[in-house]
Amino acid sequence: MEHVLSADGTQIAVHRVGAGRPVVIVGGAFSTAAAASALADAVAEQGFEGVTFDRRARGDSGDATEGQRLAPFSPEREAEDMTAVIEAVGDSAIVLGHSSGALVALFAAANGAPIDHLFLSEPPLRFGTDEPRADLPQRLQALVDEGRGGDAVVLFQREGIGLPETMIEQIRSSPLSEHLTSLAQSTVYDAMVAAATSDPGEALLSITIPTTVLVGVETMPLLARAAPMLVERMPSAELVQVPQSKHHAIDPPATAAIIAARVAR
Repeated sequence: MEHVLSADGTQIAVHRVGAGRPVVIVGGAFSTAAAASALADAVAEQGFEGVTFDRRARGDSGDATEGQRLAPFSPEREAEDMTAVIEAVGDSAIVLGHSSGALVALFAAANGAPIDHLFLSEPPLRFGTDEPRADLPQRLQALVDEGRGGDAVVLFQREGIGLPETMIEQIRSSPLSEHLTSLAQSTVYDAMVAAATSDPGEALLSITIPTTVLVGVETMPLLARAAPMLVERMPSAELVQVPQSKHHAIDPPATAAIIAARVAR
């Protein structure tokens, strides 16, 4: 593990495996770098360098914006974090973002991040339909500030993701709950990134970077709907179904093989 310095002074923890052109992997909500290690290994087996990192307020990364009033968080901070990671591993990189990480990757690409090929895995785009309330980030932050991180996690699961109540209760009563609570601040940031990207405008849709939108099977209806809608609106994009990826989880070998094939082409 190493740390790179983002533009606002946040320390971002980076893990690298393999050798070759870097493939930077951006995880989704509640994900840390460890969750993407199997995909990084699979990418390395395809002849690339697999790069994972803890997004700010997660794992071994810091968060220079936490509690700041003069320089609060905005989606641009996550774009800067990703750019700092890319610049630490090469002049440019292939980038794969999964779930909310796909939103970060898309936003960063539109803001000039040095990306050679963009892979967006099941981006949770709503295109203006059933969007969360605009004050969701503020309500999440209020819970975190009150020391109610567990309640923030539940609120994000309910309104930000749309999980059913039975699943939320199962997660809350499981050993996973403590880990998720430690990531409560990140729910605020994911909600803000989603608000900036969920109904993508011209700046996001008109990027010229070769883009592959990946979608698995038996996934959430929102995600199955969003992938083809994005490709319809994005001239640089193509849609690829990954049958091996199920229930919003990436299949590492299959996904790594698609990356290798699309980059070679």
